[in-house]
Amino acid sequence: MPRVHLISLGCDKNLADSEKTLGLLTDEGYEYTDDAAAADVIIVNTCCFIKDAKTESVETLIEMADLKSAKQARGFKVPVLVVMGCMAERYKDEITDTLPEVDVLVGTNSWQDIVRVIKEHGVSGEKTKEFRPVSENAFIGAPVNKRLITAGGHYSYLKIAEGCGKSCTYCIIPSLKGKFRSVPMEDLLEEARGLAEAGVKELILVAQETTIYGTDLYGRKMLPELLKSLNDIEGIEWIRLLYCYPEEITEELIQAIKTLPKVCHYIDMPIQHASDHILKRMARATGHDEIIGRIRHIREEIPDIVIRTTLISGFPGETDADHKILTEFVREMEFDRLGDFEYSREEGTKAAAYSHQVSAGNKRLRRDEIMSIQHDIAVKKAKDRVGNVYDVMIEGRLMDPDVFGGDAAGAEAANAEIAGGAAGRTENGGGSIYIGRTYMDAPDVDGFVYIDAGNREFMTGDIVKARVTAANEYDLIGVLE
Repeated sequence: MPRVHLISLGCDKNLADSEKTLGLLTDEGYEYTDDAAAADVIIVNTCCFIKDAKTESVETLIEMADLKSAKQARGFKVPVLVVMGCMAERYKDEITDTLPEVDVLVGTNSWQDIVRVIKEHGVSGEKTKEFRPVSENAFIGAPVNKRLITAGGHYSYLKIAEGCGKSCTYCIIPSLKGKFRSVPMEDLLEEARGLAEAGVKELILVAQETTIYGTDLYGRKMLPELLKSLNDIEGIEWIRLLYCYPEEITEELIQAIKTLPKVCHYIDMPIQHASDHILKRMARATGHDEIIGRIRHIREEIPDIVIRTTLISGFPGETDADHKILTEFVREMEFDRLGDFEYSREEGTKAAAYSHQVSAGNKRLRRDEIMSIQHDIAVKKAKDRVGNVYDVMIEGRLMDPDVFGGDAAGAEAANAEIAGGAAGRTENGGGSIYIGRTYMDAPDVDGFVYIDAGNREFMTGDIVKARVTAANEYDLIGVLE
């Protein structure tokens, strides 16, 4: 049985494609392995959204190419090296010219052809490429039985659309992914039921923009209806929304988040800036006052809502005055979660040709100032949650004495360090520390709750009630309620 190893880089939307790719291959008899050196096929699903993502993708490709060359030099069977995703789409010629070890290139619109393409390479032995036009309205769903969950088992990303119809001047995604295309609702519901049957308890809805789901297929925004249907699926406990553009958040969507019991009171709302001058240069659809009004209304309707946002510092033409507007905005809005990124000048975007590019030093200083302000806000918000009781989804268990050869003192010290001060043992000398997430915390990007569980035992994905007893910057510490 041939073995396949897949490295998924970049965003959670890439991860969803990677899992479906693995599902297609395992359905054809391939066996998944987490050891690249043992694989017959190595797939790298690449990202090139910003400079750091490109660097990571290039370094990973070089590492896998070196692995392949080393095996060949030692007379071992050489794996097939496959490159897929955004970098394959954007730099296919450069990859072909500079990395002869790459055997197969698959574009963003062609992952569903992976089995056929690998087989064709096996027959011909020649470099194989598969690139459908990104403008093509290609099949972007996947049958339920063709997905290998790798994220955590208890949570999974449900990709509800592909592509983007926006024209943000800093973004390369529309040229790599094509126009916005929704996945038919019946396909999503079938996939979600399959995920629930596989043990998934949290669905995280993703797309380049989730809020306009259905407009291309049904002539109107259908995200509220999709949430209502997902809310009825047995086994699903939490539903989380990412990538909701502020101008597309309707009253119907707000009420769906407010009233549907399984929908987390959490929303990821990428804003990018607060200065009208910069927002206009970015070709964003909202202005400073509209953004503030939207946030205030959401908080009035859903008082315990957690809002995450992303910002860009150092966009071309950003002045000290623009940056000051952004810092004041961050202080005033007090976001629960916030990430700020230095502007990345990407070839092929309108902003790359803009005058008044900001120096790397100034971009870094401005980003650091924003994140310093947000750090203080996050610390204050975490402390304000002390005493509250939350549902917590268990992610795993921290170290116990067995890990240290029965050394309880060593385990206690390790637990205390990892939990940022949470006791590694209970007062009666026993117990375990579990790590979990509340509705306020999306996987990989937000914080954790460290719970002293006493002598009780839990499985990953269990939902327990915990009372917060302390806060450690971005993370919370608590005990079972």
